[in-house]
Amino acid sequence: MNANKIVIINGHPDPQSYCKALSQSYAAGARKSGATVKIIDLSEIEFNPNLRYGYRQRTELEPDLLKAQELIRWAEHLVFVYPTWWGTMPAVMKGFFDRVFLPGFVIKYRDNSPLWDKLLKGKSAQLIVTSDTPRLYNILVYRESGHRIMKSNILKFTGVSPVRVTEISPIRKSTDEFRQKWLDKVNKMGMKQAR
Repeated sequence: MNANKIVIINGHPDPQSYCKALSQSYAAGARKSGATVKIIDLSEIEFNPNLRYGYRQRTELEPDLLKAQELIRWAEHLVFVYPTWWGTMPAVMKGFFDRVFLPGFVIKYRDNSPLWDKLLKGKSAQLIVTSDTPRLYNILVYRESGHRIMKSNILKFTGVSPVRVTEISPIRKSTDEFRQKWLDKVNKMGMKQAR
């Protein structure tokens, strides 16, 4: 599924992270192929990641989160770039989902029914996930639990499909050559997605 409108969400809180470099490389490839690319960088935007009252009481969205909703609504393809920490995404990224992926924006519950409408239907997604855990260990021992949460519990739950996963590991002690190889691969992924 090719897309001309792409939003990249960098979920790493460090503005000098490898995830940021991966985000920029994907964006450069997609732009080279003619796509319009917007980036939501969680290391740069301002918001409280705590959904303080749950759903009991509304927590007003900060301007950066309102803008993020506009961009997600506009996008045809979503790219999430983030590290795996303790089996899943960083806290700031989980807070982003808690605050932005709200009922009425990503889902709508049906009256007198256990079912819901998926409001992000028609969008696809790519996960680019870094990890210190070797790939085979993540598959056999952890059963890719972090990937499954993102794919099923968050994205497919809201209608995003297909969701593809690219795991880059192990990152700890990786060489400059290894990292550059992946920057080049991610750049090509962006070019391919935009065609």
